[in-house]
Amino acid sequence: MEVILKEDVNKLGHRGDVVKVADGYGRNYLLPEKLAIEATAANKAVIEQMKASAVRKSAKEKASAETLASELNAVELVFERKVGENDHLFGSVTSGDIAQELEAKGFTVDRRKISLEEPLKQLGEYHVPVKLHREVTSHVKVTVKGEATDEAAA
Repeated sequence: MEVILKEDVNKLGHRGDVVKVADGYGRNYLLPEKLAIEATAANKAVIEQMKASAVRKSAKEKASAETLASELNAVELVFERKVGENDHLFGSVTSGDIAQELEAKGFTVDRRKISLEEPLKQLGEYHVPVKLHREVTSHVKVTVKGEATDEAAA
């Protein structure tokens, strides 16, 4: 099945591309989620208009992403977690936790844009990449500290 992408889809293509996908993937995911339209003769005529508007939209998104990236580079997040032996955390710091903390500081970032390979399970300082746009990536400084407990004070 051939479809025209209306939005960027990871590992498939960018907005305006005509791609060949499995019938089930197209019918059950791309079309209902409005990520793509069927590549018919009439729709192919619309592609040129879509591409022109996509270029304008992408330029606008990139400009706003660059502004947000410059602001995010200055942000430092600190998480306190309970710690076991060898500074191993009980639980971890996930991309969802980072997104929540950014939200509390006034930045709206989708957790899926936070490129955390695996949750942070050790104390320390990390620079976590945040992919704001296909060409714009920012880094947020994340510090994971041990929680002060009553036993440590005793």
